[in-house]
Amino acid sequence: MYHPGGRNREIGTAWYGRHVVLVTCNPVTNKFLQLHKSLHAPTEPPHPNCAETISQFLSIGYKIEAIAHISHNEIQYVLVK
Repeated sequence: MYHPGGRNREIGTAWYGRHVVLVTCNPVTNKFLQLHKSLHAPTEPPHPNCAETISQFLSIGYKIEAIAHISHNEIQYVLVK
């Protein structure tokens, strides 16, 4: 939070800076498979539906940085906040 006069306070904030979340899904069935995250990244509980999981992360301020096909049955989203 910004405070005029140079007093920045982060009390009550669990994280500060940039965070990365990797979400792995099955693109054929739209099923959530796996979640990996940086140590203090704020997260939401993943939903069995991949699109819903991605939507939850976008709603809390993450942006899609990259998308990679791991295999025919796996796609990985790199989300950054």
